[in-house]
Amino acid sequence: MGIGGSEWIIIILVTIFLIFGSKRLPEISRLMGRAVGEYNKAKQSINKEVRNISSASSENIEEASTSKITKIAKGPVSSEREKLEIIAKSLNIDFDDKSDEELRLIIAEKMKNNKN
Repeated sequence: MGIGGSEWIIIILVTIFLIFGSKRLPEISRLMGRAVGEYNKAKQSINKEVRNISSASSENIEEASTSKITKIAKGPVSSEREKLEIIAKSLNIDFDDKSDEELRLIIAEKMKNNKN
């Protein structure tokens, strides 16, 4: 003898009716309607912001692909050295005989010069 979904709904509605009474039910319904409306407005607003951000980021990607410095990394890197080498390649820097710290300094200087 199990209680199904529709029986639970009836039990919940009777409990609400007993707790709040018949006079407060319309007021509670209005409050619930307003809450659902506010939720939907917030959801639409967030969706709109996400669309704006995604369209702005795609525009930035297009701008970056037409600039002097282009990214050649296609996926995640396994080490800091690999990341430095990829950046150095994109900036046409010889990295074979340089330490990580030297590469960082050269990359920073080259990027600063390219920015100006």
